Amino acid sequence: MKFDDILEELNGMGRFQITTILLMIAARMTLPFHYLLNNFIAAVPSHHCDITSLDYGDAFRNLSHEERLIVSIPVQVDGTLSSCQMFAEPQYHLLIESSNITDLPTVPCQNGWMYDNTTFKSTLATEWDLVCDKRGLNKATATIFFIGVMLGAAVFGYLSDRFGRKRALLVSYVTSTVFGFTSAFSSNFIMFAALRFFTGFGLSGIGLITVALRVEWVDVKHRNAVGNLLGLDWSIFTALLPVVAYFVNDWRYLVATVTSPLCLGIICWWWLPESARWLISNGKVESAHFYLTKCAKVNGREQFMADLNLEVLSKEIPVENENRKYSYLDLVRTPRMRRLTLLTGTVWFAAACTYYGISLNIDGFGVNIYLTQFIYGAIEVPAVVFVFFSFDKIGRKLTQAGTQFLTGLCILCNMFIPQDKGPFQTTVGALGKMFAEAAYGSVFLYTTELYPTVLRQNGVGFCYVLGQIGVAVSPIISLLDEVWGRLPSIVFILLAFAAGLSTLVLRETRNVRLPETIEDVEQTRRSVSTPEEKSQL
Repeated sequence: MKFDDILEELNGMGRFQITTILLMIAARMTLPFHYLLNNFIAAVPSHHCDITSLDYGDAFRNLSHEERLIVSIPVQVDGTLSSCQMFAEPQYHLLIESSNITDLPTVPCQNGWMYDNTTFKSTLATEWDLVCDKRGLNKATATIFFIGVMLGAAVFGYLSDRFGRKRALLVSYVTSTVFGFTSAFSSNFIMFAALRFFTGFGLSGIGLITVALRVEWVDVKHRNAVGNLLGLDWSIFTALLPVVAYFVNDWRYLVATVTSPLCLGIICWWWLPESARWLISNGKVESAHFYLTKCAKVNGREQFMADLNLEVLSKEIPVENENRKYSYLDLVRTPRMRRLTLLTGTVWFAAACTYYGISLNIDGFGVNIYLTQFIYGAIEVPAVVFVFFSFDKIGRKLTQAGTQFLTGLCILCNMFIPQDKGPFQTTVGALGKMFAEAAYGSVFLYTTELYPTVLRQNGVGFCYVLGQIGVAVSPIISLLDEVWGRLPSIVFILLAFAAGLSTLVLRETRNVRLPETIEDVEQTRRSVSTPEEKSQL
């Protein structure tokens, strides 16, 4: 008897499983909130040199504010005031006639900047003047955050496989909450950057472990629904973020606001079950029997557990040696595990790099930042629905590979659309983002099904690290347009196709029980039909 057989008897998607999923929703809300938070807290409003403290005598003081701007700050080609330069001396002749100002001496802003507070009351840029020469520091906050996410994936992948899903999840909850709220009270940029690093570190565990808990408590036929359709929470909360940011437009209050759902998540944690699948795989049969009995009671299947006592459970299901401890080295000790690790790592890196490469390079829709972010979230909904149906119809492997190939095809088509065909570029670009989201979103469930329970979080954690490296590399690839305008697109196309080809070498996991041990991966596994499919034979 396999663990999936037990879950099927206990109703693999009953009230117990639904309650477990709902208990994690509040904490998962913070994931897209924080991952996309930089779009708002690091926004750079229009600005120009502060001239309020300048004193050039009576002639300057008698000018209106608009006239002072004319004589003090040069105008750029597009007609807007220069953001980083001011005239070395007032140019009064500009009040009479517009002349060539390119030869007039200018200097960097001497007394700070004036910011347009129409859209944002306060951002990192306005708080610490992270503009002009310091603009790179403003952009670095996202990189620092995702480095924390990357390292957190490695650490929490190990912790959850070593000490259990529930304990590791609590550590990630507390870490994210403490550093998230503390970062809102940062007194300088260095302090904020450090706290954002540890916030990302903690949030990484939430993303990894909640997915594992959802998948490991449902039976074979419901894994697709749980892994993909319930993944709509990311898209929904992505669309909700701009609404929150619109009403909370001070960066300190916004950071605290998007962190606050974690407080509810910590409360809900007390009612979360440990993964019975993980407990059995680690030889903790008595604890597994406790949670399975609880599941049977909630789902109304007490009679089955009455027959499956502790002694029968320990004999029927193969149990790993409780004293055996697994590490990342086990991912490469055996031939098939080594092959699996290489291929899934390649897919994750390419999928993440391509997704963020498209997201950062699609032209805007010509609307404000809040509506643009809402559209970006809404466009991911059809991608999730598409994956949900295709996973069951054509399988995991073809869906993953197909969405990668379609992503590359959309980028390729966009390369040959003329610049004056803006609407067509936007449409094809949006399609590319949709397919990229489908590929990046589906790889979570697919990878979870490929790795054995004893190494699942280590494996997914390793892949997640490579994915975050891909996220960090994507802006660097975009800078290759200085070498050749089409070079970034070609690199993203090659990555998308490489991910698609690598996926085709992986095994199919549709209607296949989750592997429990390394031996399950090393041996050839046979597909297991669901009861509905058996009835059609």
